Parts: sequence; structure tokens; C-alpha cells
Amino acid sequence: MRIWAVANQKGGVGKTTTVVALGDLLASRGKRVLMLDMDPHGSLTSWFGYDPDSLKHSLFDLFQHQGKVPEGLPAQLITDTGVANLSLLPASTAMATLERRMTGVEGMGLLISRALAQLWDDFDYVLLDNTPTLGVLMVNSLAAASHLIIPVQTEFLAIKGLERMLHTLHMISRSQKNPLSYTIVPTLFDRRTQASNKSLNLLRDTYPHQLWRFAIPVDTKFRDASESGLVPSAVDAKTHGVRAYHRLLDDLLAQTGTWLEPSGG
Repeated sequence: MRIWAVANQKGGVGKTTTVVALGDLLASRGKRVLMLDMDPHGSLTSWFGYDPDSLKHSLFDLFQHQGKVPEGLPAQLITDTGVANLSLLPASTAMATLERRMTGVEGMGLLISRALAQLWDDFDYVLLDNTPTLGVLMVNSLAAASHLIIPVQTEFLAIKGLERMLHTLHMISRSQKNPLSYTIVPTLFDRRTQASNKSLNLLRDTYPHQLWRFAIPVDTKFRDASESGLVPSAVDAKTHGVRAYHRLLDDLLAQTGTWLEPSGG
């Protein structure tokens, strides 16, 4: 199992789209993929037609057992997406209360790692869609991940959000034996605008080694896909955005080619 977290401490940069697009393409290549919605807003959950306000069971259930993960519980929470090889562990808005509920409870930072250890033989890839807020959910995600993907909209304020995300990553990495590798992915790039081009050049100058060499373009087909509850390739498999995610996936697979052993206890 390979576990990729998709995170940035700024909203609206393409995190959920990146999770859905990569999950879709991995599944189309015959990989068994699980997506976890780690955001109380539930954008990933809503994408596939589930209501985070009314779900009876969700990822929130994993946090209700005093730092333990009952055997078999993670598998019971997985839902269908209607796409072959692509599964979802949905979010609920109740997850917004976790910071208050989990105060003083030991072991809460490794719950997702423990849950995924139970699913290790069931999936080839896990994609974690994160809230932009630093807290117990993001800490769990970064602790579980083998690689971090940081989507960054090509505009100035999003780059400031990237700086906060990298500060968080370095802070958490200091407490781990192996620092978490990461890839910065420029998103929502519009080559027609000066702002997009200047922001992409700034990213290339500032992060020459961590930045993906290409960019995900603005593509209205992504919006159409989310509104229809479809994966992007089902709307238009040859659109510019889908082709860009194919290229990103190829590069990520080349970069993260080592299989990992389960962890989390």
C-alpha cells in the first residue's frame, strides 16, 4: 500500500480535484484505490453524492474509541463510488468537533495509521483529502502518509499558504524518524494571465527541487465532473486537465516507487 496525502493550509487550491483525478486514473490502471475524506466540509464526500450532514457512519467513527481502532471497523465504513476499483471512506460534519472532543486523549495522532494497517492487503493506494486547518485530522494524515502532494494555485495568496504548509510539514517531520517527502503541484494555471505566469515562475525560482515540472491547467470539465458526481475522465478523458493529471501520476509513480510496510500498531 502507498499512502499519499494531499494537503495545503489554504482552501480552493484543487486538493479534492487532485484526489479524485489521481484516484480515478490509478483505478483505471487496475489499482485498488481508497480515498479518505479528512475534511469536515466533506467536499470529496459530496462529490460522490453523499451528504456529510446526514451520514450515519463516517470517518468520524474511527475517533470514538479512546485512541483505539476496533478490528473490522475501517472496512465497515467504506462506501462505493460507482467507479470500479475506487472506494471512499466519507466525512461527516461532526468531524469539526474533534479538536474539542480529543483534548487529552492519548494516541489520537496515529488513528488513521492504525485504521489503514487493517486495510493494508485490501488496497494498493490510499489518497487522503485534507482540511486546510492544522489540527488532529491533518496530523493524522501526515503521520500516515508516505508522500505528500501539495497543490498550489498559481496566484500570490496561495503561495503564502504553501509557506504555512511547509512550516507545518517541517515541524511534524522533526518528530519522525524519516522526513516526509513531498511534491508541490501548481494548479489552476492560466497561461493567458500575467498573474498565473508570474506565480509559476516564482514557484520555480523558490522551490526548484520540490516543484513538479509542469502545471495543472484551469479546466471547466473538473467543475462539470463534480456537479455531475462523476470522475473527470468520465466527462472527458482527453481534456487538458485529465492529460495533465496523467502526466503528474506518471511522475509521482516514478518518484515514489518503493512499497512500504504497514505501520501504526
